[in-house]
This record gives sequence, C-alpha cells and structure tokens, in this order.
Amino acid sequence: MPEAANIDVSAASQGVAGLKKHHMKVSSIVFMIYCLVAAGAFGIEEMIPAGGPGITLTMLIIFPIIWAWPISNMVAEAGSVLPSEGGVYVWVRDAFGEFWGFQAGWWNTVSIYITNGVYTALVVDYTSQYVEMSETTAFALKIIMILIFTVINLLGIREVGAVSSVLSVLIILAFAAVAAVGFLNWRHNPMTPYVAPGNSLLEGIGGSVSICVWMYCGYECISTLAGEVKNPQVIPRGLLLAMPLIAFTYVLPTLGGLASLGEWENWSTEGGAGSVGYANVLSENIGEVWGYVFLFIAIISQCAIFNTYLASGSRGFFVLADDNLCPGFLVKLSKRRGVPYVGVISLAVVTALLAQYDFTTLVMAEVIFILALYIILPLSVIKLRKTIPVSEREGCYIMPGGKPGLYFFTLLPLVISVMVFYLNGTDYFLIGLVGASTGPVFYLICKWLYGGMTKNDPAAYPLNPRTKLAVGDTFRMGVYSLCAGVMGVTGSFFLTWYEGEWGEEYYAEEAESAFFTDFWWMIDTIRYVGVALLVVAAMMFLLGKTVERNYSNPT
Repeated sequence: MPEAANIDVSAASQGVAGLKKHHMKVSSIVFMIYCLVAAGAFGIEEMIPAGGPGITLTMLIIFPIIWAWPISNMVAEAGSVLPSEGGVYVWVRDAFGEFWGFQAGWWNTVSIYITNGVYTALVVDYTSQYVEMSETTAFALKIIMILIFTVINLLGIREVGAVSSVLSVLIILAFAAVAAVGFLNWRHNPMTPYVAPGNSLLEGIGGSVSICVWMYCGYECISTLAGEVKNPQVIPRGLLLAMPLIAFTYVLPTLGGLASLGEWENWSTEGGAGSVGYANVLSENIGEVWGYVFLFIAIISQCAIFNTYLASGSRGFFVLADDNLCPGFLVKLSKRRGVPYVGVISLAVVTALLAQYDFTTLVMAEVIFILALYIILPLSVIKLRKTIPVSEREGCYIMPGGKPGLYFFTLLPLVISVMVFYLNGTDYFLIGLVGASTGPVFYLICKWLYGGMTKNDPAAYPLNPRTKLAVGDTFRMGVYSLCAGVMGVTGSFFLTWYEGEWGEEYYAEEAESAFFTDFWWMIDTIRYVGVALLVVAAMMFLLGKTVERNYSNPT
C-alpha cells in the first residue's frame, strides 16, 4: 500500500498492461454514466403496480439522497485517489487484500456479463411491437445488435463515449417530452393510492425496492475505465453531474405520466392490450405516431446501455488477468487501438448466449451480485481513508462533511443493501446466498492456477507455502463464511415471519421457475446452507490457527 496519495494517483493512473489512453470531456463521462445507470426510465413501470404509485414516487425521490448520492460520492472519492483500470476491484484489493479484491471484481464483472443479455432481449421485445418476428428473425436481430456495438467497442472508449453522447441526448429529449406533455394534461392525483391495496407499507416497499435499487445502480462501472483516461479527475466531476440528471429523468416523467394517464395498476414494461407506459403519455395526448417515436427511443435506450456495459464489463476479467487471478489470454490488447479485445469479444459471445433467457431470470441473478458489491465497497472506502489520509490527497475529490460525512455516505448504502437482501423475496435471497459464494470458490481455483498478486509483488502479497494462498486467506475465508452464514440463518427466520402467511401460495402460483415454487423448501435450504457456512467458518478459523501460525495475519 502506498504512503502518499500524490505518488499513488500518478502510479495508479498509468493504467495496466499497455492500455491506450484518451482525453475525455466531462460531458462524455456524464453521458456514459447516464447510459450505465439509466438511459431513460424504462423499468420503473414495474414498480408502480408492485408497490403503489405514491410509494413509487416517494422512493424515486428519496433513493437519490440515501442511495445514489452516497454511492456516486464514494465512487468519486475512491476513483479520484486511485483512478486505476478496474475501479472497485483495485480499491477493495488495496484496502483488504487480493481475496476481497477478487470478490469485488468477480461480483461486479459477473453482474455485467449476466445483465447484458437483458438489454438485447429488450430490444427484440420493443421491436416486436412494430413488426411480428419469428424466433430466427429475433435471434438474427440480437446478433446484429451485438456485432454493431462490439465493433464500436473495439475502436476504443472515445468512440463508445461519442455514441453514448448522441444516444443520451435523444433519450433525454424523449423523456423531457413525456414529462412536459404529462404536466400539461394533469388529470389525476399521481400519489393515489399511496400503497397498492391489500399491501402493508412494508410489503409495498418490499415489492418495489429491488427495482428502485436496480434503477439507481451502475455508478461504479465507469471507474473500470479510468486507466484509459488521460485526465481521470473528470470522472468524479462527471459522477456528481450525472446523478441529479438521472434522478430528474426518473421522477419527472413518472410524475407526469401518472398525473395524465392514471391507471397505475396497468403500468408495465411488457406492452400488449390494456398495459400502460411512458409511450402512452404521448400517443394518447398528442397523437399515436408519437407513441411509435417513443417506442423507437426505447430501442435506442437498450442499445445505449448495452454499448457502455460492453465497455465496462470487458475490463473486469482483463484487470484480474493482469494481476494473475484469471487466465493470461484475457489481458491481450489490440495492437493499433490498445483495446482489450479478448474481453470485449468474450462478453459479446456470453451476451449472445444469455439473451435467450427471460428478463426476470437475468435480473434475479444480477441484483444479487450488485448488492454484495455495495456491501464491500463502503467498507473499502472507510479503510482507504485510514491508509491514505485526507492530508495526503492533494488535488483529489473528498466527500463533504468530514468524518460524519464519511459515515453517512458509506453506511447508508451498506445498510440498504443488507435490507434489500432480506426484503427482496425468498427466491432472490436463496439465489444470492448461493450465487455470491461462487466468488471464494473461483478465487481458490484462480489463485492456485495462476499465482495471483504474489507474482507481481511477493513482498506486498506474500504467499503461504502451506496453503499456496495469500498469507491470512484462511481467516479471510472464515470471515466470509461467518458473515454469509449469519445472513442465511437469520434470513430463514426473518423470511418465515415476513412471507410465511402468503409465501406458500404466492410462489406456487407466481414463481418463474419450478425450482422456486416450494416456499418451505426454500426456507429450509436457506437455513441449512447458512448452518453449513457457519460450520465452514469454524473450520477455517481452526485451520488458520495451524497453517498461519508462523505468519502475520493481515486484515
């Protein structure tokens, strides 16, 4: 760990493995972040009937303050002092070592690999509202979209930024039109009912909070590209400008749409007879043709998100490979453009495969990895404040408010992430408990096969010859198993109380997969997995006392 930020920032900003650097404007960064996080308000339609119009608008207004603002500030500060390719992976690695860094890099990258399939699938869904398509035609459209934006990404992040800027302007103008037309045709109270009938306030929040979290996620993804930016301090400035822009894009069109259309129970992203969405605000008030124009913008929106996530996600395994925690071929660069082409192409191929799955299945898997990331990110920001004090961060962005500000910005997202784990539903909780645990398994495999950071810096990352892992890794894996086990056991009891009265009937009728139809089986599995993880934690602590006896135990 470096001793002075002014030295470190210079070193970190050099990038890794020969990446080509580009001068980026603040506006390009703002629009890239806009595409990574939002690219419009699509998805909020599902919140309205799930929680109720009043609670939806309340959450859209509150979450920028308690979720998006803290996260964008954390990313701005950490990215300012350590503007390195890999972003959150580097911050967590430098704060807590390569084991925890790998977990952050794994969760972040896998979530992007999963979610990119969502956007190609949605492009086909929106296009099918124009023309009927066979399965073959739909698949061909997905492949064409993937190929177009793969080519753009192979050119470099400057080209990605230019495309993002153009698409963002179109999307923002479209949603500004929805807001304006909605306000000019105000007919209904947009806050009524506050909570969907039949739901308690807690159930209303639980039914929509995961979508709200998902809508305000993605700020950290821009940091994975920092090693390719000549002037990386534009990223913190871009983050703080993009956050309110995104919030306005969500709140104003939704408020105008509910005020003009009402029909809160019929809002949906799926379209079809009887469903209502943002396009209807235009088609019903200024002409049907404008609804089709907006539908075209919906397609543009998914393309914009796919374009930027292809850039961000392709750098994840690239940086891990540069640290010898992934196969070495992933670190290859194109000779002329200096782009990690293997990462771009591999993400494009995985996207083509995952695009065949439905929206709900992909989002279910993705949200879990995001929440895990937002639990460890705040802890790393707090630790970096201690290892690189504010007095050594000349010229870097610092979160306002001193120490109280630090804990406000870090602890709020951490607490919300844990709460969403519990409130998101038994099926999501089970997937999360199992899915997030893939990180330690793949760390063991990659560390043993490729050597990890020890190859780069054996003094800073010493190897335990008895375990062939980093010194202290047995204790770190014990801490991970203990935290996950406690969440599993407590979750089984909380979910029994929270969903026990209606969970059995609900999952039997509504579960997207047969695997999640048996509510009580899921509860038992969560409890057994939690207990098993606690046993593993005890074993790792006992093992650590033996195999780490002659070595220091880093935190």
